[in-house]
Amino acid sequence: MTTIEGCVNNIVYRNEENGYTVFELAAKDSNEMLTCVGSFSYISEGEYFRLECQETQHSVYGRQYKVINAETIEPEDADAMERYLGSGAVKGIGKALAKRIVSAFGDETFRVIEEEPERLADIKGISERMARVISENFYDKRELRNAMMFLQKYGISSGLSVKIYKQYGSGIYEVLRTNPYRMAEEIKGVGFKTADEIALRGGISIDSQYRTRAGILYVLSEAVGQGHTFLPEQEFMDQTIALLEIEPEAVERPLDSLILDRKVIPADMLLPGAEEKVKCYYLAPFYYMELAVARMLIDLDVRHRINRDKTGNALKEIEESLSVELDEIQREAIFAAAENGILILTGGPGTGKTTTINALIRYFEGEGMDILLAAPTGRAAKRITETTGHEASTIHRMLQMKGGMEEDETGSKRDQRGSFEKNETNPLEADVIIIDEMSMVDISLMHALLRAIAQGTRLIMVGDANQLPPVGAGNVLRDIIASEKFRIVKLTKIFRQAAVSDIVVNAHKINNGEEITLDNKSKDFFFLQRDGINDIRGLMIALVRDKLPSYVGASTGDIQVLTPMRKGELGVEKLNAVLQNYLNPPAPSKKEKVYGDITFREGDKVMQVKNNYQIEWESRTSRGFIKNSGSGIFNGDCGIIKNINTYAEEMEIVFDDDKTVYYPFSGLDELELAYCITVHKSQGSEYPAVVMPLLSGPWQLFNRNLLYTAVTRAKKCVTIIGSRQAVSSMIKNEREQNRYSGLKIHLDEMV
Repeated sequence: MTTIEGCVNNIVYRNEENGYTVFELAAKDSNEMLTCVGSFSYISEGEYFRLECQETQHSVYGRQYKVINAETIEPEDADAMERYLGSGAVKGIGKALAKRIVSAFGDETFRVIEEEPERLADIKGISERMARVISENFYDKRELRNAMMFLQKYGISSGLSVKIYKQYGSGIYEVLRTNPYRMAEEIKGVGFKTADEIALRGGISIDSQYRTRAGILYVLSEAVGQGHTFLPEQEFMDQTIALLEIEPEAVERPLDSLILDRKVIPADMLLPGAEEKVKCYYLAPFYYMELAVARMLIDLDVRHRINRDKTGNALKEIEESLSVELDEIQREAIFAAAENGILILTGGPGTGKTTTINALIRYFEGEGMDILLAAPTGRAAKRITETTGHEASTIHRMLQMKGGMEEDETGSKRDQRGSFEKNETNPLEADVIIIDEMSMVDISLMHALLRAIAQGTRLIMVGDANQLPPVGAGNVLRDIIASEKFRIVKLTKIFRQAAVSDIVVNAHKINNGEEITLDNKSKDFFFLQRDGINDIRGLMIALVRDKLPSYVGASTGDIQVLTPMRKGELGVEKLNAVLQNYLNPPAPSKKEKVYGDITFREGDKVMQVKNNYQIEWESRTSRGFIKNSGSGIFNGDCGIIKNINTYAEEMEIVFDDDKTVYYPFSGLDELELAYCITVHKSQGSEYPAVVMPLLSGPWQLFNRNLLYTAVTRAKKCVTIIGSRQAVSSMIKNEREQNRYSGLKIHLDEMV
């Protein structure tokens, strides 16, 4: 073991997630540059350390010092102080100013900055105000370093430590001593389990009311993450007791406290299939959102008088202009849209939803009405624009999303979520609003949408209720349909041009619980029997890389692998690593960035995995001029890594709708590889070809609804690789994971 002291001269590499750092240390005695490696909760250029190291010999990089223990030390002489201040470690001081400060005060420099900052104003170029700012920055830097070293003892990552310090400053020690669970409520990224580990290490009792209160919010927040807007009392209590390992009586007082604080709302609900109401618990925002959505839907559903003969004549003209013949149900959809404030248009693939939307647009344009067309995702909006010729946008963009602080699911103003310029005081200027892919719309987005729709505006919701429910909380489309409170038109006829596609035919068979033919006589639906993991992977790579691109006339990047699961040998995480290795192998010309367990490489296909309302994007013309800009990239958006800039520590990604975004390395936790994605994440998207490995998995995922959704994502070709039994079992399995949502219940109670 060797002990060395010195100044951090240059940070060569740093992983902000785990703190692993490679840096050059200017040794105190010899001033020799030593390459050191180790994990640091906090480190910056100019810092002084006393290190206990082991000298090692790297096969490529030569001599290195592996850090076993590290201790920060104060620079002791004027030269060391000048080096520290000139490193940029203290905001407002550069090399030239550092030299003048140290020349004036010598070894007393640090004491003067901390205790007598007004003396800095005697130096040329420093005003009294600047002197105060330098002193404050110097103090904050020291406090931040001490806090991060302190938090390291609790196993908190450096990135999260910075967030905690920014929230509480020097008050962090009091928070940790009295109630660490505050962090779970007030800081994004600090979950209950992290706070619980810190609290229990600090000696806080397992039956502390602070702990129980945080545990209750965690259980309900986890339920929201699984798509529920509430939990019935028995499930809520079972999960809370199991999490906290306490007696049921210990839950009562903290729960009452949260109810008094209006963070948790109890509600008596008549659940589907039940004879009596049961008590349920909501996180407050979701209770009020469901109530508001129910009320706004009812208020929008006004009746409009029309001349049906005149409308019938208009439909004949529309049929001639579109060169189509609408069937009776499609024609009835037009009449229903004209007569009702709200219309739900639903149906499976090939049943004419797009044709009906086109006819609706033509009809309302003929009536001189302004129409807005939108969908939940950029891909879905782009597809509607292409098929209708009418400009469509994402719902977020239509509502003119902006960044801002809003209450999150716990009621705390901790999470920078999106707010919208369009709302009840600044409504959308339209007579008719058509929303496609409604199955993807969760309760939060529905609430924002309805707030922006003025009384008298017609709302037409189009979607396939048999698709998977939205990724977010709620079950909006299904609940609205199940309530039977609004006009619903269901398209059932498979049109001739769609009937020649086995993708469409098999999708309807799957939805009806019928077995599908897997004899490979089809031109667009294939099944390849394979029983081994490696055989499935090998065939999958050959299809995506070599066979399917030319067959469907698309690039390799357009072929999408879908899987039910994240974990396992045929889950997203394992398959992405395998596919990346074959579809975008490492090369000297491709820069890389390792973040956690993922290696990001230029040319990689990636996906945004959480909503980021703040991040800015721009789209450019072919000549490089900015033609549009905005903020917000959303869960499920996919793109390609164009450039990794290790100097600027950012990654350039171009998303499917030509939005270019520059991600700081610290934000890479929002991205993952997207060669393979879950079926849930594919909602609203359409691909030239889909490859789906199916061998075995949990019944909650291997069900009819998921298989139907996967098949309907393909435009030209579906290929399933794996087990016939798995396909057959999925078709027979009608069971879905139960999703608790109260919109239908509220609609039933209001009407």
